[in-house]
Amino acid sequence: MVDQGVVCSVDPHVSRIGADVLANGGNAVDAAIAAGAALTIVAPHLCGLGGDLFALVHVPGEDVPAYLNASGRAGSGADAAGLRAEGHTAMPFRNDLRSATVPGVVDGWFKLHERYGTRPMAELLAPAIELAAKGWPATAMLAKAGQILEGVEGAEDLVGLEAGAMVTRERTAGALRAAAEGGRDGFYLGEFGKGLVEIGKGLFTEADLAAVQAEWEEPIGVDAFGHRIWAAAPNSQGYLLLLALAIADRLDLPVDAGDPLWAHYLVEAARQAGYDRPERLFDGADVTDLLAAAGERAARISPDAKADVPVHQAAGGTTYMAVLDGNGMGVSYIQSNAAGFGTWLFEPRTGIGLQNRGTGFNLEPGHPAEYGPGKRPPHTLVPALVTRADGSLRLVAGSMGGDSQPQIVSQLIARVLHGGESVGAAVSAPRWRLHPGETGFGTWTGVYETDVELEDGSPETWGAGLRERGFAVAPAAAGSGFGHAHLIEIDEDGHAEGAADPRAETGTVGTAPNRG
Repeated sequence: MVDQGVVCSVDPHVSRIGADVLANGGNAVDAAIAAGAALTIVAPHLCGLGGDLFALVHVPGEDVPAYLNASGRAGSGADAAGLRAEGHTAMPFRNDLRSATVPGVVDGWFKLHERYGTRPMAELLAPAIELAAKGWPATAMLAKAGQILEGVEGAEDLVGLEAGAMVTRERTAGALRAAAEGGRDGFYLGEFGKGLVEIGKGLFTEADLAAVQAEWEEPIGVDAFGHRIWAAAPNSQGYLLLLALAIADRLDLPVDAGDPLWAHYLVEAARQAGYDRPERLFDGADVTDLLAAAGERAARISPDAKADVPVHQAAGGTTYMAVLDGNGMGVSYIQSNAAGFGTWLFEPRTGIGLQNRGTGFNLEPGHPAEYGPGKRPPHTLVPALVTRADGSLRLVAGSMGGDSQPQIVSQLIARVLHGGESVGAAVSAPRWRLHPGETGFGTWTGVYETDVELEDGSPETWGAGLRERGFAVAPAAAGSGFGHAHLIEIDEDGHAEGAADPRAETGTVGTAPNRG
């Protein structure tokens, strides 16, 4: 048992909705579903009904968390050869429906509910439906994000907003009602699915929409810093987080995060973990050998100089939420459009924006992640959980941030587990990231003039220390490029503390005292 339920999200409406579910007797999964549905309405620039989700669920007394992969598959008309014939060497990033996959988020809610839910699904979706139908005040972040959609067909209700202006999305409310009343088929085979098939012109079929996009799979884990750290398995890049922390645990990492060697070792751990990501990350990839090679990769790291690693040349819109209930069930939950507003294409019947997760596919003939019918693309989403040796839950952790997600979460976990920092201090502290490329999804597929970007406010020792060791370092403004991270920590006495990222501007922690 813990002393309170906690919901950490990017939006105060969402955190309140989740906390209300907990206060009214729902569990952490119930709260995550209700809050996740609300997120698709109030934060369409980060996630939506046209996106995907991943979740890790810790159940007290169970040794291994449950891992839900609700990432969608490419349509039956997916054709890599056709894209190559048009001159593409990489998947289109915007304005091309071929970069959209069947969204997995709604299937994810129903899979979670089927296994763990205790409240009726219609009840859990009701707050999101009310927000969409009756309206909510736009955040400054949404108003600013909507500017990029000027002239985009179907996005008219998201353009020209001012902070505080009321926004309604009645057509999207209708799609949620269809799910609440007709289950997953009410959504996928209803107006949304019909519209997706129509605009796809052969890219998607009714059978694609009828196929469930969410599956329970086995999570992966490593031992580091005296704990067991859990993450989503491929097609998620979660193994990068685990491998980087396992590498760092084998180094003489300073406790003080202001020490230049702290930044150097964690940067090097991230580089050693990720340099072969383009070859190794695909749906169903076995990364057991990589996790077992943490010692070998750690041995390549010098305290005095930047290590050489292979470089791969190649021709966000995400939001994370941490949830804990009074019984100790924890949910590490992340849902996403990929980049902000995804493809910039909207299904016309429901006004739902479509993700561009398909940009993770490869167009190299024969590559394991080559774009093709029914395949799931490599994914950046990295929900994480940390348990103690006795199996009790210590941390619920995650962040948005594209390719940078494992780097961000590794810094948070190292600060708390190794440095002894509070979750609030860890979330608020400045961060570094490897250069992510122009889109935020190019960390491992390009050569850049800058190796490491340092967030505004970073210790001067980081920049000086990294430059001395051979890194090209550049400052970067604080903002979403360094993630919207959320953390919940449960101490050995059952006291729970949550922290929402101040970078999100509206990040909020909702609590529900345990009355049991």
